[in-house]
Amino acid sequence: MRMHYFHPIKHWVKTGMTLILLLTLSVGLCGAVKRPSSLPAGNAITDGKALLRYALPIDNKPVRELQKSLEDISEQLRAARRWGAIASDISKANRILTNPAALLASVAPDQQAHAEETINGIKAGLVDLQAVVDAKDKESTYRLRAQLLDLVSSLEEDMVQDFPFEVPAEYSNLPQLKGRAAIEFKTDKGNITAVVDGYSAPVTAGNFVDLVQRGFYNGLSFTRAEDNYVLQIGDPPGEEVGFIDPKTKQYRAIPLEVLVEGDTEPTYGITLEDAGRYKELPVLPFSAFGAMAMARPGEDPNGGSSQFFFFLFEPELTPAGLNLLDGRYSVFGYVTEGKDVLEQLKAGDTIKSARVIQGLDNLVQPKG
Repeated sequence: MRMHYFHPIKHWVKTGMTLILLLTLSVGLCGAVKRPSSLPAGNAITDGKALLRYALPIDNKPVRELQKSLEDISEQLRAARRWGAIASDISKANRILTNPAALLASVAPDQQAHAEETINGIKAGLVDLQAVVDAKDKESTYRLRAQLLDLVSSLEEDMVQDFPFEVPAEYSNLPQLKGRAAIEFKTDKGNITAVVDGYSAPVTAGNFVDLVQRGFYNGLSFTRAEDNYVLQIGDPPGEEVGFIDPKTKQYRAIPLEVLVEGDTEPTYGITLEDAGRYKELPVLPFSAFGAMAMARPGEDPNGGSSQFFFFLFEPELTPAGLNLLDGRYSVFGYVTEGKDVLEQLKAGDTIKSARVIQGLDNLVQPKG
């Protein structure tokens, strides 16, 4: 049975966006415990890998500046190939790396050696990047920039020392992901890799990784596909609309789980709109192609289970940083490889297999 996860949202966006935005201006924002903001000010980020970097629970200014200097290169390439500005970005990155101690200060003791190796790799990569920039080789600049940012991601992951909060005890009966995991999907059209983020959505991500590990999605077909919008899967055969836990014989329901930028822990069981926080931005927003989120019954924020959808991002309907999905559904990860495959998938296509290729040790099963 197909689970509808929204009301006629296309109609909302086209005819009601102005009204909704006006209404939010009169809604008071409720108080919340804050942590330092990670997402940079300005235009919404549309790269899932960048969003995952900013979502890491770390507080190291030099590594964030290093990250921003490399991310800025793509902006300069799109802006009439400003090679001089790109050279300035590289110079800034090199200056940051002259003080590796400032980077290593946030790294866990058992990851120091790995982090030092990563820093050396970034230094070497910047030399190669400068060479292709001097040659004004656009394609190689994009490629080497991406490789360097992957190294920066690795360095930032080494800075995470402890899980940042306690999940409420009422969800202790559910699997939880205390970290991140990478998932490989083999589909009719090719392979897709995604990273799911337990730092921001431990219950949602834990439920998903547990189902992947059980083989739940193997052989399932996509039940809903709308061009440039969503691609939904996870409806099991038969009358059930979600996962039936073999231990309890009950439908496993997952709460709505949204970590707001600046908060120390997620909000559970209520949409940001109903919480009076409609204008606040989730740490994992619907601003990137390939965002993954739990489907749920339209009126029940705590009714999700196994059905999820890939967000295909249509700027006209859901502009980055200003859309009606943020805070209404739990984003728990992003596609990082195989976006071209995701674009080809349609209703009726199949996930042949899904498997955890990294991070399974971060999955914590409920006791008892």
